[in-house]
Amino acid sequence: MRSASSDMLVGLGRAYVRHVPAPLGKASLLTRYLNPHLRDRARQRVVRSRFGARFTIDTRDLIQRYIYMFGVWEPHMTRWLQARLVPGDTFIDVGANIGYYTVLASGLVGGAGQVVAVEASPDFHQRLLEQVRLNRRDNVRAVNGAVSDGQRTLTFVLASSSNMGANSIVPYDGPAESSFEVEAFPLGELLAPEEISTARVIKIDVEGAEGSVVRGMIPMLDKLRPDCEITVEVTPDRMAQLGDSAEELMKTMRDHGFHAYRLANEYTPESYVAALGGRREMPVRWRGPVVEESDLIFSRVDAETLP
Repeated sequence: MRSASSDMLVGLGRAYVRHVPAPLGKASLLTRYLNPHLRDRARQRVVRSRFGARFTIDTRDLIQRYIYMFGVWEPHMTRWLQARLVPGDTFIDVGANIGYYTVLASGLVGGAGQVVAVEASPDFHQRLLEQVRLNRRDNVRAVNGAVSDGQRTLTFVLASSSNMGANSIVPYDGPAESSFEVEAFPLGELLAPEEISTARVIKIDVEGAEGSVVRGMIPMLDKLRPDCEITVEVTPDRMAQLGDSAEELMKTMRDHGFHAYRLANEYTPESYVAALGGRREMPVRWRGPVVEESDLIFSRVDAETLP
């Protein structure tokens, strides 16, 4: 009885968060009840996103829990991609996780476009394929592999199943949930020449390995179409543990004609309530050092705000 009651309360709370326009009480409901409850009492469901696609989710994981609660992950980046990608485009998803951005982009670029999804984790690769099948997307090429600045074997460690997107090659001394080894190659070696030349957006989210990923992209940067834009989640602390620096990454992109823009991104439940209530963030020109985790968009457009 208690379980049925709890399920009903979760269902009602989720419906209120997702479908009632007024923000009243949502942040408190999410922070005090829904978020911790769904993390600690996992649900496995098939849910529909705000853009109409369906996802199989496990609410233990942060990304999947937010898709369940809000119908969206990283709302500002989601909106930016929805405004950027059009039918016929190519989208490259490096660090594709369970396939949220892969499925989003697949619908945006349509049958005339293509998506290449690169994911190192064999488990996530299978989950990604499941999402692609669930949504009947036939314009996705999924690659189970890692990206670096040369060919090598990398060891990934997952610290906790509560954030399965944190699979990383950054050294970790604590108790690990799991680990695996995978072959890594420069991105240009994993892509076909036409995938490089037609890429409209390349998304890189690799939990600290972004320095080596971008360094390995140097031979292909000048082969990209002039309007290609590259989004990188830059994590200076993790990069430093691998001997890399955000300064080197920024210089590489500047040397190849790209300007940096920062897109606001938060993971608190209240920030999602505000974003879905109408607050829209635009990418703003970034000229200073990168000293904290930042979502950066690199574009050849020279402006104060990326249109």
